[in-house]
Order: sequence, then C-alpha cells, then structure tokens
Amino acid sequence: VQLQASGGGLVQPGGSLRLSCAASGSIFSDMAWYRQAPGDRRELVARITSSGTTTYADTVKGRFIISRDNAKNTVVLQMYNLKPEDTAVYYCKVYTNGYIPYWGQGTLVTVSS
Repeated sequence: VQLQASGGGLVQPGGSLRLSCAASGSIFSDMAWYRQAPGDRRELVARITSSGTTTYADTVKGRFIISRDNAKNTVVLQMYNLKPEDTAVYYCKVYTNGYIPYWGQGTLVTVSS
C-alpha cells in the first residue's frame, strides 16, 4: 500500500486549503485525516467510511469537509475558515478491507498572518 498526500502550505486566518491523499495497492474501507501539532498528540480530524458516512472532530465541524473518490482511491479534506490552532502536520490514514491501517507522510499546514 502506498499513500501520497499533498496540499499543505501557508494560509492566513480565515483562508482555505485542500488536502488530498491518493492511495494505491489495495481496496480500502475507512479513510481519515489526522493532525499533530508540536507537543501534542496526534488526533483524528475527520473520517469517512466506504459508504460515505463521515465523522468530524468537534473543533472542525462546520469548517472542514472530508470526501472520497472510491474509483480513484482518493480522500480529500477541504478546509475552510482556517484558524491558527489548525496549524499542524496533517496525515492521511487508510484501512484495507482487512482493517489493516496505513499512514501517509505528513503535510504541513500553517495558519498565520
């Protein structure tokens, strides 16, 4: 299984960013985005099942949208109204149908004026 994440960068507060993660090498069930800020534990941001059911951390509800393209094995995190506290390294995580987890490399999101 290989994962390729992209889309991080520097954005001003209130701005938007789109993260994308392309997975290959298996058929995947759940797909998710996590983040880890300096000194903090890695935390779940959003998760989406193969049928499209979504779960969000309370801190991002109403601002972030997770989606997936099953034909392309891609999961996208669209982030709106970004805040400085959203600054972190974001990681995609996927599960195979056997529920084996795989992590992608992180992509840095920095929200700062």
